[in-house]
Amino acid sequence: MPRSVALCCVLTVILSAPLRAAELQPVDQPIEQVIDYYVDAFIKADEVTTAPQANDATVLRRLTLDLAGRIPTSKETQDYVASESASKRVELVDRLLASPDFAFHHRNELEEILLPERRNDGEFRKYLLWAAEQNRRWDDMYRDMLTGNEEDEYQKAALQFVRTRIRDVDDLTNATSVAFFGVNVSCAKCHDHPLVEDWKQDHFYGLQSFLSRTYVTKKNVVLEKPFGEVKYTTREGVEKQAKFMFLTGANVQIASLELSGDDKKKLEEAIRKTQQDDNAPIPEQQGDSVRQKLVDVSLREGDNRFFAQNIANRIWQRMLGRGLVDPVDQIHSGNPASHPDLLQWLARDLVTHGYDLKRLIRGIAMSQTYSRTSEWTSAAETPSPEYFALATARPLNPRQYALSLLVASRNPSHWDQEAFQQADRWRQERENFENASNGWAGNFEAPTDGFQIAVDEALLFSNSDRIQNDLLRDSGDRLIGQIKAIEDDQTAISTAFLAINSRQPTDEESAAIREYLAARADKRPEALRQAIWALLTGPELRFNH
Repeated sequence: MPRSVALCCVLTVILSAPLRAAELQPVDQPIEQVIDYYVDAFIKADEVTTAPQANDATVLRRLTLDLAGRIPTSKETQDYVASESASKRVELVDRLLASPDFAFHHRNELEEILLPERRNDGEFRKYLLWAAEQNRRWDDMYRDMLTGNEEDEYQKAALQFVRTRIRDVDDLTNATSVAFFGVNVSCAKCHDHPLVEDWKQDHFYGLQSFLSRTYVTKKNVVLEKPFGEVKYTTREGVEKQAKFMFLTGANVQIASLELSGDDKKKLEEAIRKTQQDDNAPIPEQQGDSVRQKLVDVSLREGDNRFFAQNIANRIWQRMLGRGLVDPVDQIHSGNPASHPDLLQWLARDLVTHGYDLKRLIRGIAMSQTYSRTSEWTSAAETPSPEYFALATARPLNPRQYALSLLVASRNPSHWDQEAFQQADRWRQERENFENASNGWAGNFEAPTDGFQIAVDEALLFSNSDRIQNDLLRDSGDRLIGQIKAIEDDQTAISTAFLAINSRQPTDEESAAIREYLAARADKRPEALRQAIWALLTGPELRFNH
């Protein structure tokens, strides 16, 4: 049987059954060992050549970008490369995960999943940062975002997920399905999905039934009507009433609220008033909350596979550049996971350990699969990306790039201060960088398949006075200010490479820049500025590799 057909059959079984324990690696195995077991088994079975492990400087840079959302400082690079500790990678990962950087970066990454069309929503970002700092369980965050208590400061902010979409219930339906279940059901709205056997109109409108009763008052309070059915018309013209049905096909019984005609009209009028008048009294919740029923069924044992597999797959994509199921919003039997047992194990492990995302991220970061080099020097054919035999060079997202530019352009001695080793001081510094990054991130293209630098971004770096006046400012607090004071060209070049590219220059690179500086000895400060500009705008800083 061809591998693609076999995988499709395996995934069909997986999607039609609860998270299974049989035939998987033991539950008590470290995450990183399980990852390497399954990935290496796939590689060995197909006799694929793998890339070697990346060097220390590359691993440090990759981990810092993935766990802290920025490049490492010169001091961090020097200390890590110089360390001879056998446990230095463990210590690095644990330090980054415990740092304020991780919470800010984790917040930024979750925002891209949950509210990408409303970047910089202050209230929602405040909630996500709080949740990241608390290491809040993913299932609890899901509850906050769909059924949060309006009286709680953070849960109220979490409801922005619903609040910003409720005026378009189709958008809310698909956004919920994509973000939490890894399923894009939008193509099943007007007819059964034309390409995916799994998804019917019944699934789209069954999911929508849980969300269609939700409304928002004029004061932006998220509430729910105690009545309302979803009806739809099939392609054959047959009108149907949707059941309260989850993606697994599980039907949920919702108790009917018995209201007389007059009572229903009074309640409808009271609801209308809350939508038009700030001072209108809010009706008491009556009957079952159908959004709560959706949360309950999607987290229920036997029906939680979409929820658990989706976030495991998204975290995998975040760390390795490609999901085990790719694209990440297409979890269905026609799009099999590259490593179905690994995805099953990770999902089961998440459920077993309370949906602890930080624990999963740590496990991936510690794996040998994660730390392979992205350079392919073998004479063998370059392996297909689904093997994860070679690291993928990934464009930085707008915030990562903005933050990295700000770190790289700062005088490296700034980070040597003992005060920045203190968590409280560093948290404030990171928050300042986050605020500064807001003005830069909007200029950069978000990563997509086939990513290319946008024209606007190229023009910004080529023509904008902002680049000269901020990143390349000739002052003591900037990299340029330090470099120009260094008389020895090689020392200046090494300092620049360490600050921007987190490594030492090669002999060839050093020779080229020395030659460039020698030819412009009469205007050395400007020549140094041009060399720094070339490094800041080069592809090595723009990508995680």
